[in-house]
Amino acid sequence: MHVFELTRELIDIPSVTPEELEVGKYLYAYLERLCRDYHGCVERTEVEPDRWNVFACFGEPIVTLSTHMDTVPPFIPSREDDEFIWGRGACDTKGIIASMITAAESLLSQGVRNFGLLFVVGEERNSAGAYHAAANPRGSRYIINGEPTENQLALGSKGALRYEVIARGRMAHSAYPELGESAIEKLLDALQAIRQVELPVDPVLGKSTLNIGIIRGGRAPNVIPDEARAEIFVRLVGDSAATRAALEAAVGDLAEMNFVLEIPALRLTAVEGLPTTVVAYTTDIPAFGGKWGQPLLMGPGTIHVAHTLDERVPKKQLLEAVEIYQKIIRQLHANE
Repeated sequence: MHVFELTRELIDIPSVTPEELEVGKYLYAYLERLCRDYHGCVERTEVEPDRWNVFACFGEPIVTLSTHMDTVPPFIPSREDDEFIWGRGACDTKGIIASMITAAESLLSQGVRNFGLLFVVGEERNSAGAYHAAANPRGSRYIINGEPTENQLALGSKGALRYEVIARGRMAHSAYPELGESAIEKLLDALQAIRQVELPVDPVLGKSTLNIGIIRGGRAPNVIPDEARAEIFVRLVGDSAATRAALEAAVGDLAEMNFVLEIPALRLTAVEGLPTTVVAYTTDIPAFGGKWGQPLLMGPGTIHVAHTLDERVPKKQLLEAVEIYQKIIRQLHANE
């Protein structure tokens, strides 16, 4: 199947986290046929009920091509024009899956073996599939993780630090605010203090950034609120210790700082002859924990349109990715 056709077929199978069952069935059936034709092996591993990782290998995998099969909401069906394929997952990461499979088909037709394909669930929420795969490694010495990098190899990716900030007050009638204590006002003060924290800068990964992603609170317009919550997300560029200490010190007694998640910043590997970049987002790579080999990060499309209603991938980059994945596999094989 042509990479454009495969991309559209994958896009048109909804797979918003955690509903990856149908796309998992499709990929398993597709890879089963490929394994039958080229004497490979394919398996699906249950991560949770109705959620599978899918792994195919041809010989003993020195290199594994891997990405996630889930998407963010909402589902958007595919369409195409002369330049782009559009739809949910076009660049994050249905087009990447199609490019990887098409590269694999080309390599197999040329007699190349000793590589694998691994497609996992849950990256958009908690990397459940990658953590599960890390507990069941297959001896691969390199893993090429697919995310939209405009076909440049990422030299590094930022990490993530997430907190829930909870302010507590005392409920009262709004006509008598002196009888209560506004949790929302305390939360606003805490968030303003957080915004004043000077975050680290790294010479390669750049600036740390802060996002206040969710705010909730209050019971009614005429009630002094007794509780308010916010969720904050910091893109890390190095060790988190100083950032965590600064955020917690800034908030002080204004609110509770409940730690939710940390994903470390990464420095990654380049391949001679391929252009490089640095990305600000996080990936499944930390969840693999090195168990599937040394990580590389590359894929068609730009992160700037991922997670948007205008998600798309350039057809030219899909074709380029098919060639680049083959080139990387051949080069890594030659290094062994």
